[in-house]
Amino acid sequence: MDWNAVVASNVRRLRVARKLTQEQLALEAGLDLTYIGGIERGRRNPTVKVLGQIAAVLGTDPLALLQPVAASRDDD
Repeated sequence: MDWNAVVASNVRRLRVARKLTQEQLALEAGLDLTYIGGIERGRRNPTVKVLGQIAAVLGTDPLALLQPVAASRDDD
């Protein structure tokens, strides 16, 4: 399993759902904007501490950032 891709997808999905820009997320989490961008592209390997910081801003549990999300099917 590509864990960086899982985290990337979850961070982006939750950030967009909360109507935050990458810049807002970075600022509130105390992280660099380019680092958030790297996480969302699956190019960065965030530490547990960073996952906690991001999760806190997104109003979720760090575990939620590690949960694979099943692809939705439009033909159901």
